[in-house]
Amino acid sequence: MTTSGNSNFNLNLNDIVEEAFERAGGELRTGYELRTARRSLNLLFADWANRGINLWTVEQGSIILTPGQISYALPTDTVDLLEHVIRTQANVSATQADLTITRISVSTYASIPNKLQQARPIQIYVNRQTGASNLFAGTLNGTITATDTSITLSSVVGLAAQGFIKIDSEIIYYTYITGNVLSNCFRGQANTTAASHTTGASIYVTNLPNVSVWPAPDSSQQYTLIYWRLRRIQDASNGLVDFDIPFRFLPCLVAGLSYYIALKIPEGRERLVDLKMMYDEAWELAAGEDREKAADRLVPRQMFIT
Repeated sequence: MTTSGNSNFNLNLNDIVEEAFERAGGELRTGYELRTARRSLNLLFADWANRGINLWTVEQGSIILTPGQISYALPTDTVDLLEHVIRTQANVSATQADLTITRISVSTYASIPNKLQQARPIQIYVNRQTGASNLFAGTLNGTITATDTSITLSSVVGLAAQGFIKIDSEIIYYTYITGNVLSNCFRGQANTTAASHTTGASIYVTNLPNVSVWPAPDSSQQYTLIYWRLRRIQDASNGLVDFDIPFRFLPCLVAGLSYYIALKIPEGRERLVDLKMMYDEAWELAAGEDREKAADRLVPRQMFIT
């Protein structure tokens, strides 16, 4: 007997929703049922992000550090950083080195007296913001060019002491505020382009996920932050698009959605306990397989050896 010769089985949104409704004791009939199932899927993906690391969402990124700049924006879909190092030299060469940078808590970072001190960064604080932008009450007071590092606003009441703002399509990081002036600004952040802006332009406060390094990078050499981040699972879209998950998580996806649907429909109430058990078991199997297979290796730091 011959085999199919294929190993590309997958399910789109319609297939998954139909299977989940059948397990929950119902039937997919209307557009509303499809819409409510898609909403449940997105909530399910949020639940997975809280349950642990999903290896297929781990991505490597890099940020070239600028002398004197202490905070840097991360992609808005970042859940958390798993690992990070400081790489010296801008290009791959014989002198390149990846050096450990230690993650610290917000309380430890807050206790650092001089956050503007410059040297090679040795500590990093990860600020896990939502990525949302909100219109600020103040506006731009005076025209600025693409190279200006001081920005005057009509008002700074309610603005954080340092952070990211958005003017038109440009994201700007400011280090401190003097009067109504945002000072020591770093232009064109988060892959945007520095540009000129006219007086009266709207100001948006952008709560971007970001990292702050200490000490601030100096100019003695090029530093690059290399990081491995855990990103959000992409949203459930229309019925013709495959999901942002590997095939090995399909049983868990269907089991979880069938449980969520059973919570909503009368036919599913008597199956809730069984469906919950099936979902938990499917998650344990999928999460147990989706893990690092490398052996653990402990290396003591020399500073603690006497």
